[in-house]
Amino acid sequence: MKYLLDTHALLWWLNDHDRLSPDAREIISDPNNDLYVSAASAWEIATKFARGRLPGASLILPDFAGVIEQEGFLELAINSAHMVRSAMLPGEHRDPFDRILAAQSILENMALISIDEKIPSLGVMTRW
Repeated sequence: MKYLLDTHALLWWLNDHDRLSPDAREIISDPNNDLYVSAASAWEIATKFARGRLPGASLILPDFAGVIEQEGFLELAINSAHMVRSAMLPGEHRDPFDRILAAQSILENMALISIDEKIPSLGVMTRW
């Protein structure tokens, strides 16, 4: 099965954080699953780091692609179809990072691993 990790799920996985649910941990640990990390997550992490909100990101940002690859994740680029779909999604959830991830999940036929309760209002299937 194909899954896209929300940014918080990625960070919690990398830090072995206890907020990562048992179901999410099982999905990520299963070698039969294809796990993707969006370029939008790199953008979100870098943006928050630049604003002083994620100081620990200094460990992963210099080689973000290498960290993703080392974990066995696949990087998902953002294309024009993703961007158009993100703008056309229903709902009032306005976070641009979440909207891009939702659009990618829908267009690439993946469930989004996310704790965010607002995401399903965008029409995407989530797992947590």
